[in-house]
Parts: sequence; C-alpha cells; structure tokens
Amino acid sequence: MKQVLLIGSGGSGKSTLAKRLAAKTGLPLIHLDSIYWRPGWKETPQPEWMATVGRLVQEPEWIIDGNYGGTLDLRLGACDTVILLDTAPWLCLWRVVRRRIVHAGRSRPEMASGCPERLDAGFLWWVATYRFRRLPGILARLTAPQHSGRTFVVLRTPSEVELFLAGAPSHDAIHASGQ
Repeated sequence: MKQVLLIGSGGSGKSTLAKRLAAKTGLPLIHLDSIYWRPGWKETPQPEWMATVGRLVQEPEWIIDGNYGGTLDLRLGACDTVILLDTAPWLCLWRVVRRRIVHAGRSRPEMASGCPERLDAGFLWWVATYRFRRLPGILARLTAPQHSGRTFVVLRTPSEVELFLAGAPSHDAIHASGQ
C-alpha cells in the first residue's frame, strides 16, 4: 500500500480518513481540491489539470483524496489501493452542512486558499443522489478488467473506517516489507 486512491461522496469522510491514514502510514497526502481550485472557486483548465494529475501519480508514494471523474482512470491506472467511502447519504448531507457551519467564510485546511466553504442546492443534490446516480458508474470503472490486481476496499460506516485504520500498516511496516 504505497499509492492509495480515496474516493466517495462529498461529506463521506474522505479528507478526514486521508489525514489519519497519512499520519499512520507516513505516505504523502494530496488533497485534489487544494490543487484543482484556484482562489475565488476558479477551476484549473482541463489540459493543465490532466498534466498535473499525470505528474502526481508518477510519484512512488501517495494518498490522493478526491473524486474528479475526468482523471479517475488515470489515477486508477497508477494506484495499488482504492478506498471507496460509501457512506449513507443522510450522514454525508449532515457532514457537509456541519462543515459549512464550522468553516463559514473560510477555506477548509484541505481546500485551496481563497475558496471559502460554500453550500448550494446543486452540491446538496449531488451529495444526496451520489449513491444512486454516480456510484454505479464509478463501481463499473473500479471493477473493469484493466484495473484488476488492485486492493479494493469499500467502507460504509464509521466503525468500518476505524477497523480499517486499526489494521492499516504503519510507516515502518510499509517501508520494511516493501508493500
């Protein structure tokens, strides 16, 4: 486990799990949101974004936190482990609302500077319908034959996340065993 892709709905706990997993494993952490967004919620142009992600996945070790479907196949082709957070929609919605309240008017630590936390109907709809509208397509991509051989972990509840973290290898174990 040296190149870990962490995906799931907004509010599923990706960034939190990514931080905790990075702390335990010592793997470098990359929050895609902090790279993709520019101040004022400006998007990175697509050719530049593809090149950036292409460079990121060439690194020998990483945890990449984020969705960004346009680069999913690129990241899947480079990772050895995929962690999918399939958190209940009601919990994801609660978390994004809470996150908006906690970080009102400020950028979250894993977000680009100049992108204060926001919440709109479109994002709430995306979170509410992720499991039913987005997840089937993502699962099809994850289980495609060209991506076989990767470790694929689905975590659905906070207790499953805790069990996974408890069993995750430490930094010393990763580097001693060459995992």
